[in-house]
Amino acid sequence: MRKKILLLGSGELGKEVVIAMQRLGQYVIAVDNYENAPAMQVAHESEVINMLDGDELDRIVEKHHPDFIVPEVESIRTERFYDYENQGFTVIPSAKAANFTMNRKAIRDLAAVDLGIKTAKYKYATSYQELKEGVEFTGMPCVVKPLMSSSGKGQSAIKTEADIEKAWNYALEGSRGDLMEVIVEAFIDFDYEITLLTLTQNNGNTLFCPPIGHRQERGDYQESWQPMRMEDAHLKTSQEMADKVTKALGGSGIWGVEFFIGKDGVYFSELSPRPHDTGMVTLAGTQNLTEFELHARAILGIPIMDIPLVRNGASAVVLADKENTEFPNITGLEEAAKFKSTDFKVFGKPTTRKYRRMAVALSYGSENTTKLVERAKEVASKIKLD
Repeated sequence: MRKKILLLGSGELGKEVVIAMQRLGQYVIAVDNYENAPAMQVAHESEVINMLDGDELDRIVEKHHPDFIVPEVESIRTERFYDYENQGFTVIPSAKAANFTMNRKAIRDLAAVDLGIKTAKYKYATSYQELKEGVEFTGMPCVVKPLMSSSGKGQSAIKTEADIEKAWNYALEGSRGDLMEVIVEAFIDFDYEITLLTLTQNNGNTLFCPPIGHRQERGDYQESWQPMRMEDAHLKTSQEMADKVTKALGGSGIWGVEFFIGKDGVYFSELSPRPHDTGMVTLAGTQNLTEFELHARAILGIPIMDIPLVRNGASAVVLADKENTEFPNITGLEEAAKFKSTDFKVFGKPTTRKYRRMAVALSYGSENTTKLVERAKEVASKIKLD
């Protein structure tokens, strides 16, 4: 078995997917809109294109004629995927999944309207005036998000009338692609939020990873831990919701399904049809296979029988604090390595900007996850970017 993988999006998650594919003997072409992206550094070939240019996408697909087209970011002309499937190409997990989940409107309507899954009260807005009307509908506090974005970009909370215009402008600045529309959601009074990594397979056997807890700032994850301790009833409800929505979208691979857990039960939040950033905690050996290895095997049709929890783990991100147009100099790795039962991964991004994720620190062991998070944060604090 030697398949050709066209990876659309070459950040740190894509890099780990390439490594997982390489270890299974596959051939990978990494694509992104800038040179020296992390996944390009470990792939067989690379291409730099604007993935929002449908003609460019068509050209790359025709040039490489891949066995699998694997989208790893949101800013892609995803409607082209339907044409690729009609031409006989396999899109991961499916053209429908990639198209729906790259747009919050499509996935939210599928979950709330078509499948009857519980979500926050919401409205869409294509103008500042419509946003004001949406805020009146949902009530304050509420949350505004671009329909197309990643890693929390463009998300903000509205607590007073004065926040509405700022939220509208910030959402448009953080939007990826050319879709100038936002979703405004009622704020859910949740106790915690989880990512439920869900594995769909060609054989129809859907499996769930132990739930992952995480903390966010500016809409982006800062720490994650596995497992997240939660009531069995809430976990079962989350699994049923994840199973329902992934089956409706179709295809095989790993999905990052996010939920809010509160006094009123479980609320579906979002879904990504690919490895999830909070799932980097699986690099700490928390499972028998990382989320990236699970994704690679599911794509190739290699069956996974179970996903047991091997040990507790935590991750903490290392962020840049300034803009730099050159490869940053990484220091502090010697100090970071002095903590027992820890590890770190440096992504190799060629440039920095404030708050850009540049590395991740990991910790693992039998201790409770609170202690593991603190240890991962200590490791992360030692890694510096100059």
